[in-house]
Amino acid sequence: MAIKNTNDGTQTQPYLRCDINYGNVSTLPPESVGPHGDDRALLQALKDAGYAGVQGADKALCAEFGLAATAGGRINKPDEADKSAGQLKGAGFDCATYHVGWGMESDAEVHALAESILEASEKHDFPMYIETHRATITQDIRRTYDLVERYPDLRFNGDFSHWYTGLEMVYGGFEEKINFLQPVFDRIRFIHARIGNPGCMQVDIGDGSDQCYVDHFKEMWTRSFVGFLQSAQPGDFISFNPELLAADIFYARTVANGRGEQQEESDRWTQALVYTEIAKACFAEAEQRVAAAV
Repeated sequence: MAIKNTNDGTQTQPYLRCDINYGNVSTLPPESVGPHGDDRALLQALKDAGYAGVQGADKALCAEFGLAATAGGRINKPDEADKSAGQLKGAGFDCATYHVGWGMESDAEVHALAESILEASEKHDFPMYIETHRATITQDIRRTYDLVERYPDLRFNGDFSHWYTGLEMVYGGFEEKINFLQPVFDRIRFIHARIGNPGCMQVDIGDGSDQCYVDHFKEMWTRSFVGFLQSAQPGDFISFNPELLAADIFYARTVANGRGEQQEESDRWTQALVYTEIAKACFAEAEQRVAAAV
C-alpha cells in the first residue's frame, strides 16, 4: 500500500505535506510488514510509499532520495534557541519541532523561553514549532492557552495524544475543551500523529472507523488544517507526520502472540499509512470549511 502525496513539487497553493517521523519506521519489529534494513533501504521505502519528507533522518541522505528533511530538539534555556535555529537552518532543514522546558517553570521562565524562540525564529528565518507535549511548558491546556494570548506569533506542533490521554480531554466535555483550544489549533503548523484513547496514548485504530476517539483526533487535525489555511501564503505547507513509537520506550502496547511472546499490538507501518489517508480526508474537509466561511 502506498500513499498519494498532495505535493507534486509544483504546488503554488497552501498544501498538506505528507511526511513521517523516522522513529515510526526505523524501530519496526521483525513481524512488521514495513521496511527493514539500513538507512538507505528505509528512506527508499519511504520514497516509494509516497512520503515527501522525514523528520529525524540524516539530512544528506534525505536529499539523496529526494525527500525533504525536518528536525526536532529540546530547548531548556533561552540561550539554546538561537544556537539550535542557526545550526538547523545552516544544515538545510525545513523547520524543527521542540520540547520546551520541563513543565516546572515559573511564568517568567516560560515567557523567557517563548520570547527566545520567537526571536531566534525571526533572526534565522527558520520555523520553530513548540510541541504540545507532556513534561514541557505546554503540558497543561490552560497554560498553553495563556501562552498564545500573550505571544500570538508562536506556532506549534500538535502532538495531541499527550493532551487527549494525559489530560483526559473527554472528561468534562470534549467539545467544550476543543472550542477553548481554538486559538492553539489556529497556530498549528506541524502535526505528530498518534491516536490514543482516554486510557492509553497509542492504540491500534484498525482502519480508523467506528471509534469515537478516532473521530476526536480527526476533528483536532481538521481544525488545525483550517487554522493553517486561513493564514497560509501560496506555497506554504503543513507537515503531517505519523509518529507511532516503539514498545521499548513504552509507547506501543504489547500483547502475547500464539507462542506466548510479547509483540506490538499493531503494525506501526500499516497504521501510519492509515493515518496519512485520514489526514488527507481531514485536509479536504478543512478546505471545504474554509471555502464555506468565505
